[in-house]
Amino acid sequence: MTATSATASTIRARVDAGSGALVGYLPVGFPSLGGSIDAAVALVENGVDILELGLPYSDPVMDGPVIQAATQRALADGFRLRDGFTAVQAIAQQVSAPILIMTYWNPVVQFGVDRFADELAAAGGAGLITPDLIPDEASTWLDASERVGLDRVFLAAPSSTDARLRRSVEASRGFVYAVSTMGITGARADVDQAARGLVGRLREQGADSTCVGIGISTAAQVAEVLEYADGAIVGSAIVKALGDGGVEAAGELAAELATGKQLARSA
Repeated sequence: MTATSATASTIRARVDAGSGALVGYLPVGFPSLGGSIDAAVALVENGVDILELGLPYSDPVMDGPVIQAATQRALADGFRLRDGFTAVQAIAQQVSAPILIMTYWNPVVQFGVDRFADELAAAGGAGLITPDLIPDEASTWLDASERVGLDRVFLAAPSSTDARLRRSVEASRGFVYAVSTMGITGARADVDQAARGLVGRLREQGADSTCVGIGISTAAQVAEVLEYADGAIVGSAIVKALGDGGVEAAGELAAELATGKQLARSA
């Protein structure tokens, strides 16, 4: 995995500063398209370093109940895939943080892989996180992303063999997404200890940047993860705050989570 992307450069800068990166997830179109854009900007203004924008999907097999409910609402309100590019462009005009789209693979195929890559790059996006695409089946995306310079973030799980971890490391650009537990997303009281071992295994396979996601919901957990990983990804907790209290609440939670970076720096 190379470290020549905006995403990898942002992570490296945070690591070199003594902490690590905070990645914040939001679904596009929730609570509305404009609301999701405003919320994403608020996250960055309150300490989130990298944005992960989820494209609502009719069969979100990896998403927990909070994110599922939000994406189903977005779909019911008329979300269309092109809205994702609209959101990326609007956000990129207001903040300088790298913006990654998280999407299941089928919508990309239906839209056209090369067309999707061109549209995302033109909007100012940094790349894709593809939870259900493995490197062995990603040749069209590897080619398209290489052509336009987009990051490609593949997932790694505790159950993965060393050979599969190596392939994920080699194919990824930006970072490798380490899934901290087996199962669906959602805030948990304790981040699975398997994450620490997984990050170590990814480093043994040559990973430059590894971010841990699934189950992180507090500043203390952000600090814990940043003791051994390069970034901490928070999703469900932010989506819940946005749903319960709007953009202001999402921004306040982001600011609270960002204190975890300071805790990690002082540890």
